[in-house]
Amino acid sequence: MGTKFGASLVTPFLFLLLSHVVFSTTNDGLVRIGLKKMKIDQKCHMNRRSNANEQEETPGGPIRKYHLRGNLGDSEDTDIVALKNYMDAQYFGEIGIGSPAQKFTVIFDTGSSNLWVPSAKCYFSVACFFHSKYKSSQSSTYTKNGKSAAIQYGTGAIAGFFSQDHVTVGNLVVKDQDFIEATKEPGITFVAAKFDGILGLGFQEISVGNAVPVWYNLVNQGLVTEPVFSFWLNRNTEGEEGGEIVFGGVDSNHYKGEHTYVPVTQKGYWQFDMGDVLIGGETSGFCASGCSAIADSGTSLLAGPTTVITQINHAIGASGVVSQECKTVVEQYGKTIIEMLLAQAQPKKICSQIGFCTFDGTHGVSMGIESMVNEKLEMTSDGVHDAACTACEMAVVWMQNRLRLNETEDQILNYVNELCERLPSPSGESVVQCDALSSLPSVSFTIGGKLFDLAPEQYVLKVGEGVAAQCISGFIALDVAPPRGPLWILGDIFMGRYHTVFDYGNSTVGFAEAA
Repeated sequence: MGTKFGASLVTPFLFLLLSHVVFSTTNDGLVRIGLKKMKIDQKCHMNRRSNANEQEETPGGPIRKYHLRGNLGDSEDTDIVALKNYMDAQYFGEIGIGSPAQKFTVIFDTGSSNLWVPSAKCYFSVACFFHSKYKSSQSSTYTKNGKSAAIQYGTGAIAGFFSQDHVTVGNLVVKDQDFIEATKEPGITFVAAKFDGILGLGFQEISVGNAVPVWYNLVNQGLVTEPVFSFWLNRNTEGEEGGEIVFGGVDSNHYKGEHTYVPVTQKGYWQFDMGDVLIGGETSGFCASGCSAIADSGTSLLAGPTTVITQINHAIGASGVVSQECKTVVEQYGKTIIEMLLAQAQPKKICSQIGFCTFDGTHGVSMGIESMVNEKLEMTSDGVHDAACTACEMAVVWMQNRLRLNETEDQILNYVNELCERLPSPSGESVVQCDALSSLPSVSFTIGGKLFDLAPEQYVLKVGEGVAAQCISGFIALDVAPPRGPLWILGDIFMGRYHTVFDYGNSTVGFAEAA
């Protein structure tokens, strides 16, 4: 596979998921999903329907015997459903729907809450021709619903209607599960997908049609012993196992020390409060007073505010795009901003005092007024901030950080001008020099008062081998306005470094170093 093609595949599935999994059940009600790892060349040529050797077929997917360790029992054999991993950007496993079970490969996504698969009634979407389709007429446990439904993901969308049937996960059968039969899968996102559908593990609050999620029914129907599930994603490309999901508990062999737990602050996503983000041990400034974050197995990379991603791009030498809006603000108002910061003006009010934004009591809001500067700037409103207001607010954060380091005015202005040339690419991809990884800084996230570090080898994705290798930054920009934001999405790159526990019973998320 060509390097350019390999790199470009990461972004289209950015908000569509997860890690390569394998289900298993134990005598005590646990369901374990083990993940497999393969090199990119192997994955690119892997048949979507291929199964591991010496596996017996079950309605929930191919299973093999596996000895569970740690918290999952010391002497019990369990069944594991093998999942496939495509380029560390799509992780999927097999489930069954109906009686007898019709097999589908699905993404296990903590960033959404519905289960959907293609419908036999999907006639006009190309994606449906390349994937398995649910046939209600072939299931004795099917119940008609017919209510229309539509879901918009970060990339891609589907539409269809609700149906009800039994869903098999491993050896467990969830009875009377509402799910969506997708009759429309527009665009190319799902055409190239190695999975048929998505199984959401988020809260019911974001479930389209208020459908009860599969995870809720696993708990409500007494199919798991504890209302907890956990992820271990093996980022060792040489490892045979890709990782695991455990429904009903955790496996102590896959983490070190104790988990740091934080409460879910807003149900829907697995959202929690997060503190400062450090680059090479130095504050980025933007989240010092708090940000929100989501633990999302359905996101391949790490998404965060442009203000911080730009600083990371600069620190790691990632390619970016030049913002003339940003450079104009710095050229005409840079010295004024520095003087106001030195005079201890409130940073959040500076851009409204200059005239770029209004102030609503918590943050700047685009004024939509015309001025000499605005006439030179391309106003690209996102409904809250226009380009000038956004550029000004980023400059304030950057300058405030450099003042803490006692830099001179010229040093600060030069640094901020450099950042104006490192804004994240709209395409989402930023290239990093592969031979520079050893010299790049760590990036740390403050969660529950503890620092969670990512080394360069962990936040940079390497695509291809030898002279054809290309390194892609694992950080992309995502700006969410208050009160929901600023928001970080901690995807597989973070969850691969840190074993993650989703405690539904206590409404908490826990992180510990993966083992």
